[in-house]
Amino acid sequence: MAKPKIFKTNLKVLRAEKNITQEKLAEDIDVSRGTILEIERGTFNPSLKLAFKIAQYFDKRVDDIFELLQEDVEDE
Repeated sequence: MAKPKIFKTNLKVLRAEKNITQEKLAEDIDVSRGTILEIERGTFNPSLKLAFKIAQYFDKRVDDIFELLQEDVEDE
């Protein structure tokens, strides 16, 4: 069974605005490019630690980058 999508993210848009590649972001925050790709696709739910690391990298709040999809959480 697929892991439910619990976050909506604008990470891809934010990266594009800052002209940062998936590879560069992944390297700078010490994760794989695949992790960034999966977060952007919505197939990987980042841990709170990783969400905070990404937010700090962009000098944003976590909720500026990730939105909790309440209806999916309630369905579990």
